[in-house]
Amino acid sequence: MPVEIKLPQLGESIHEGTIAKWLKKPGDRVEKYEPLVEITTDKVNVEMPSPFAGVVKELLAAEGDTRAVGSAIALIETEAASAVSAGGAVHAPAADAASGPGRGPAGSDESPAPERAAAAASPARASGLRLSPLVMRLAQEHDVSLAVLETLHGTGAGGRVTKEDFLKYVAGRAGGAGGTPDTAAAGPSAPGKGMTAAGDELVKLTPIRRAIAQRMAQSKREIPHAYGVIEVDMSAVAAWRDAHRETSKRDGPAPTYTAFFVRAAADALRAHPFVNASWTDDGVVVRKAINVGIGIAIDDGLIVPVLRDADRLSLTGIAAALDDLIRRAREGRLGIEDIQGGTFTITNPGVFGSIWSMPIVIPGQAAILATDAIVKRAVVRDDAIAIRPIMHLGLSFDHRIFDGALAMQFLNHMKTWFEEFRDGR
Repeated sequence: MPVEIKLPQLGESIHEGTIAKWLKKPGDRVEKYEPLVEITTDKVNVEMPSPFAGVVKELLAAEGDTRAVGSAIALIETEAASAVSAGGAVHAPAADAASGPGRGPAGSDESPAPERAAAAASPARASGLRLSPLVMRLAQEHDVSLAVLETLHGTGAGGRVTKEDFLKYVAGRAGGAGGTPDTAAAGPSAPGKGMTAAGDELVKLTPIRRAIAQRMAQSKREIPHAYGVIEVDMSAVAAWRDAHRETSKRDGPAPTYTAFFVRAAADALRAHPFVNASWTDDGVVVRKAINVGIGIAIDDGLIVPVLRDADRLSLTGIAAALDDLIRRAREGRLGIEDIQGGTFTITNPGVFGSIWSMPIVIPGQAAILATDAIVKRAVVRDDAIAIRPIMHLGLSFDHRIFDGALAMQFLNHMKTWFEEFRDGR
C-alpha cells in the first residue's frame, strides 16, 4: 500500500521548499534513510532521507516545483506502511530533513486515505496525465481543459507539466499566439510590463533569490526602519592584528576584522539587550541567547549562518568558528541547524568597498549592523591632523522596539570597544 512522503518542517522560519533534484525515479528501490530528494530553501540545501524502505511509486512534485511544508511530494510502495489504524489512516513517519543526510525519522504523520482516494479519482490521474495539485488548480482558475493539458510539452521529471510550463502556455494564449497549445507554450513568455523589448532576457529566480526578495519585501512592508551611523577609529585593532598576525596563525585561524566585529557586537548586545530582541503584537521579546548571524555572499545570493552564544566565545574562538562557517557556506555544506536561531545580524559590505550602508532588518530581529570598509582618512587628533584607519558602523533598527538614543548608545559602546581595544579583550 503506498504512503505519501511529505515535505517536512525544514526550520522554524521555513514554510516551503523547492524540489531541486530527485535522487530516485518511479520504479527505483529506496532503502530507509537513503537520500530521496534534494530540497532547496531560502537558507540552505538539504538531502531528505526516505523514512521507509520500498519502491518509489510516483513523484508528486517535479524538479523546480515549490511546495509548502506538509505537502505530499512522493508515493512509496512499502509493506511497512500497510498497517492501517482504526480510523482508517496510514501512519507514515515524516522524514527529518533538517537533521541532515543519514539521520532517521523525527516522528509520525498521518496521510488521510480520503485524500489519496480523491487524487486517484481525479480526471488527470484517470487519463494517465501526471499533474501536481498546483497545476490542476491553475488549470481550473484559467479554464484550461484536461484535453489541452494533455497537449502541453512538460519539462518536469518524466514529462510532467510544471507550473512554469502552464504559465508559459497561458502567457502565449493571452498574447494571441497562434498554433497548437504546445507551440504556444514554446513561444516567448511575458515577463512583465516594460520587459518586452527585443533583446531583453528573463533571468529565472533561484529559490534563494526569490526567498531573499520575499523576506526583504516583508521587512520593508512591516518594519518601520530607522538608522544610525557612527565613525570609528580602528587604529588599536589594526595595530594589534599586525603585531599578533604570526602568533595568531600558530594558535588557529588569525582573527579577521569580522571576528572583531562579532566580539564587539556581542559585548554591546549584552550591555544593551533590547537590541537583541524581536517584535510581537503582545510585546517585545528580549532574547537571552546572543546568536549572531553573519551575512556571507555566495554565488546565487546571500546566506546567513549563525554563530551561537557569541558572547561566551573568546576572540580566537570566534575566529575559528567563523572560519568553519564561512568555508562550509561556500562549499554548500551548511545544515539547517547552522542557519537557525539568529537574534542579531552583521553584514560586511566593506569587503566590497562600501563606505556607507543601510541594510534591511531581518524579520524577527530588532536590528542589523553594517560594517563598512576601513579606509585611511585625515582626522583631527589633539588639534592636529593625523592619518588613521577609519570605518563607519551603520545600524538599521526596528523603530517599534527601540529609539535612536538606544541605537547610538549601542554604536558608541562598540566604538569605545574598538578604540580602547587591548590584549585579551
